[in-house]
Amino acid sequence: MRLIHGISYVGYIAWAIVTGSVTIVARQFRFSRPYAEPMIVEVPLRAATDLEITLFASSITITPGTLVTAIAAGTSTAPPVFFVHALFEDSEQTALEGLYDMESRLLAMTRGRAPVSSPPAHVSSTPIAEAGPERGES
Repeated sequence: MRLIHGISYVGYIAWAIVTGSVTIVARQFRFSRPYAEPMIVEVPLRAATDLEITLFASSITITPGTLVTAIAAGTSTAPPVFFVHALFEDSEQTALEGLYDMESRLLAMTRGRAPVSSPPAHVSSTPIAEAGPERGES
């Protein structure tokens, strides 16, 4: 069963790379709207092992238009958290839906079944334009 999920996941990632690349090229020719709507999304993980977390971070980063910018370690009461920079999503909710879909497919591959738990309800994002000044800036 894991082999089937593994092949399916590789196909899913390959398709995400192709569609992400097409999106980047197509956005170059959208003159009436902005090229991108960047945001940083906080993603609490259901992935638990180092392998799952590493594969998920690599899958996000290899997909055009997304990048894992930071990882917060989990504790006994809180799961690990990714902070993902997303360029082309319309809203925080659509970004999270895509990321949780990717995570569910990955967990089905590594565990042999899809996760039972649903994604956490509370997450936050920060649009890049609204982010505060960096350290050292006035």
